Amino acid sequence: MRQKAERFDHYLEARLKSPAFRKHFQLARLATELAHRIAELRRRQGLTQTDLAQRMGTKQQTVCRLERGDYQGFTLKTLLKIAEATKTHLVVDFRRTGS
Repeated sequence: MRQKAERFDHYLEARLKSPAFRKHFQLARLATELAHRIAELRRRQGLTQTDLAQRMGTKQQTVCRLERGDYQGFTLKTLLKIAEATKTHLVVDFRRTGS
């Protein structure tokens, strides 16, 4: 199993040298992280997807889509609705990249 992981790490390292691949990879990683944070926030508050959807004025299917790692259509308006529905505040931050 470890050899497969090492081979994948080498494969990924080589692919990340491509600017187009790197950009797509970073976008996918960010979308996955955001989806995970939304689901984690909802669960910490003891809410079902249906509960959160009702608070947001939307459908459970929408919350499900927001929590999928492959969804990349997040809007500021939607993120603010999630914050309002969970009585939290949204923090957006820009950080210097390594390059």
